This record gives sequence, structure tokens and C-alpha cells, in this order.
Amino acid sequence: MDFLNALVAFLNFVFVPAVAYGAQLALGALGVTLIYSILRFSNFAHGDTMAFGTMATILFTWWFQSMGWHFGPLPTALLALPFGIVVTCALVLGTDRMVYAYYRRTKAPPVILVIVSMGVMFIMNALTRFIIGVGEQNFADGGRFLISAGDFKAATGLAEGLAIKSTQAITVVVALICVGLLFWFLQKTRAGKSMRAYSDNEDLALLSGINPDRVVQITWIIAATLATIAGVLYGLDKSFKPFTYFQLLLPIFAAAIVGGLGSPIGAIVGGFLIAFSEIMVTYAWKKVLGYLVPADMAPDGLVQLMSTDYKLAVSFAILIIVLLFMPTGLFKGKSV
Repeated sequence: MDFLNALVAFLNFVFVPAVAYGAQLALGALGVTLIYSILRFSNFAHGDTMAFGTMATILFTWWFQSMGWHFGPLPTALLALPFGIVVTCALVLGTDRMVYAYYRRTKAPPVILVIVSMGVMFIMNALTRFIIGVGEQNFADGGRFLISAGDFKAATGLAEGLAIKSTQAITVVVALICVGLLFWFLQKTRAGKSMRAYSDNEDLALLSGINPDRVVQITWIIAATLATIAGVLYGLDKSFKPFTYFQLLLPIFAAAIVGGLGSPIGAIVGGFLIAFSEIMVTYAWKKVLGYLVPADMAPDGLVQLMSTDYKLAVSFAILIIVLLFMPTGLFKGKSV
């Protein structure tokens, strides 16, 4: 029975949160790796693209809620999500036309585009803060729990309860749908095959008649869509605060690089690797160990390897280790 309680505690505080967080990081890392693979630069504005898309979705959510429109037991934000995606796509396409297109025409080296993306990052961050403010915004509504700890205890008779938030379940389902659609698009559609050809060999793709402007536009649209979805899912699961999304840039980049830049599968695996590492290193294992060891050997301390204040350091450490021993990542992506 104590082993089952330990297992439930592990699922409740480590596995379920890590799966939801990993799905959010994986969607973010997919956008980063697509832009790096096709546009050939690291887009430092991706975190703030997530923040902007989430902000746009929140504004539509508040409007729908004021009109009395709801999505039943599901969050109203899911109803507003398509509108947030459209606004974000318009912003990134406008940014590309006004900023990045000039540097592509002049054949600027990737490092210049990286620096330009930092400038875009600061502008988007300021725009988001100006519109919605710097404070924390909670926009989740609908049913709160898929399974509550009390119901689980009553059904199983265990001392430890398992709680699965509806936002965590929605995150996993939406992420699976997005990944499935993305792989289908890249593998089965003509536009997806053009993107892969352009990524593999730009000169050969141009000789075969592929329109580079169309490839670039589709790439930005997919990246903006993934960023908005990832941002909204993260905001629903936790809360929305613009600066938090700026901080998410490190684990998202770490996930993309650890998996292998340019590899969609690597981005997904990297997202879950970073998420599980962050949560397992910063989780206080006292409760789980308390069920597994005799009472007289129960730990007095929290048995926490690292404070949650330093969880971003975990991403950084994993990134350094992988770059030292596997510079192209776990799935042999492009060199950094």
C-alpha cells in the first residue's frame, strides 16, 4: 500500500506536471527548430511571440466572457485561440516583411539575423506589456479538475490523492493533435515537401521551381501558430505574465538544441527531457521517500537537490553537457 501511495505521489507531483510542461516546451521548441531549419537563424523573439499570441487570445477570451459566450466545461480561451493565432500570424508576417526580408535580400549572415531577432524580441515584449500590463493575468475558466484528489482517495482508499487538472489534460491532447497535424503537413502536402526541400538544399530547391517567399511565409505562420498554442496552454496551466515567457526562452532553446536543431522529433524529445529534468531536480522527494522507507529512516529534510528558484539552471546545465559531448544534439540535427 505504501508503494502505491509513493507511486501516486510521484505521478501527482512529478509525472503529470512534467508531461504537461514537456508538451508546452515541445510545441515551443518545434517553432524554434522550424525557423532555424528553414530561415537559418535562431529566433530569440520566439518567447515573446508566445507572450503576444497569448495576450491576443486573453483579450478575445475576456471579450467572449463579457458577451456571455462560453465553451461549456472547456476554457473559453480555446474558443478565442483561433483569433489569437490569426492576430499573431499577422504580426509575424508584418515583422518579416518590414524587418527580416531586407536582411534576406542582402544575404546577411545568420549572426546578424540573430541580433535583429533580439531587437524584435524587445519590441514585442514592450508591446505586450503596454497592451495588457506587466502583472499576472489568470484567464482560465471551465472545469478545474479532470480527477480531483478527494475523489481519487474515495475511489481507491489510498492515503495519497491524484489530481489531474483539466488544463493538463487539454495540454496533452492539443499537443498530440498539433504534432500529428504538423508531421502530416510536412510529410504529405506539397507545401510541406517544399519546406523540407528548401531546408535540405536551398539552391537546389530554387532550381526546381520552389517559391522561397511562399516557403518563408508558411514557416512563419506555422511557427506563430505553434507559439500561440504553446503560450496559451502554458498560461492556462499556470498563469500569464509577460516576463515569464521571456524566461521560457532558455528551456525552449535548450529543448531544441538538446534534441538537435532542425529535427522536429528531437524538439519533442528535448522538450520532455528538459521538463522532467527540471521538475525531478527541484522536487522535494521527502513525501515519496516517506512511503518507501521505514518510519525511523524517514528523511527530516525536504530531499530537494535544487531550489525551484534555480530550475532554469537545470536547462542550462543540460544544454552545456549535450553541447560538449554531442554538438549536433541527440537526433543529429544541424551544428550550433
